[in-house]
Amino acid sequence: MTHFIYLPKQDGSTYKYELSQKEPLPEPSEGTFKSRVAYSAAHVVANPFGSDDPVKKPAIDWEQTMQYRHYLWSLGLSVAEAMDTAQRGMGLQWKHAKELITRSVKEAKSVGGKIASGAGTDHLEPRPNISLEDVVNAYEEQVSHVEGVGSKVILMASRALAACAKSPEDYEYVYGKILDQVSQPVILHWLGEMFDPNLSGYWGHHDSDKAMEVCLRIIEMHADKIEGIKISLLDDQKEIKMRRRLPESVRMYTGDDFNYPSLIEGDEQGYSHALLGIFDAIAPAASAALQELDQGDVKGFRETLDRTVPLARHIFQNPTYAYKTGVVFLAYLNGHQPHFRMIAGAESARSILHFTELFELADKANVLIDPEQAIARMHPVLQLAGVQQMEAVK
Repeated sequence: MTHFIYLPKQDGSTYKYELSQKEPLPEPSEGTFKSRVAYSAAHVVANPFGSDDPVKKPAIDWEQTMQYRHYLWSLGLSVAEAMDTAQRGMGLQWKHAKELITRSVKEAKSVGGKIASGAGTDHLEPRPNISLEDVVNAYEEQVSHVEGVGSKVILMASRALAACAKSPEDYEYVYGKILDQVSQPVILHWLGEMFDPNLSGYWGHHDSDKAMEVCLRIIEMHADKIEGIKISLLDDQKEIKMRRRLPESVRMYTGDDFNYPSLIEGDEQGYSHALLGIFDAIAPAASAALQELDQGDVKGFRETLDRTVPLARHIFQNPTYAYKTGVVFLAYLNGHQPHFRMIAGAESARSILHFTELFELADKANVLIDPEQAIARMHPVLQLAGVQQMEAVK
């Protein structure tokens, strides 16, 4: 059995890397979590043979995409569908998201899996001359579809609203109109501009503290229609500050892919639940850690999750919005899909040196399901970049 591989340095030479993880991970036990709610935002698997133009006409491998959701459900994780991890608005347009949501809800019902799906305005082109009513109508269309197929709604941030809103009151108006209509409480989503630069100045302020006040005001006015809020600002102190001010009935869902272990563990005043893109990449570790937390083993929970943080910080490094590439690369290494291709050609968003470090960090995080398989799958990626495997180049 081979437990080493030659990896490239920045100068083009190679070095021998021996994996610390020698054996395949044990079969994960089926998880059911009581102490925290945990959503994994799930990626989509591209069909490399389904289109002659993957950028303009992306094709999805529906069978592989659904299989991955079944895998997440088998670990006890809930699925956050058609979010930015699925390249929403970055290759996955609303017409694709509609089908993805419909298919996933059907599969969730077949196994009793939990699911919530993103409803936004991405079929409405963001421009300053659109009206607030255009934004409301766009939200209504997507919310209607998500609720109509039987999914909980994650009310995604709107690029169109960010483009046309003139004041915080415009946000209060639009969100108020939608929240008054939903049939069951939704999860709000505050996505920072590091994840999507088009959302700069969301809630009517570039200052995040002022923006938080607007968001909290909307939550307090419509608390009976809001189950929780996911914030993705990569700032644990801002999340804790907001968490402590939420109405008692409203959950905080961490979207902080840098600081999730401590935020989920919480403090004497509360804790965050999870709605994370990184849980797609580290699903077995996330499931094991949450089961440890349920058993009262906080030390084990932290050790399991803390080991994954360097990997997460690498995957979500600047430009943060390119993190989907690392998520899909790990799915490829772990045998969840037969290729490393993405819709819109997004696999080109990171360098071979990025993937090299990701491979090492995944080994150290103990999230390579089968080390020998991961090595075998790493070889063609390196070969394509001109990296030799026969011997280290001096």
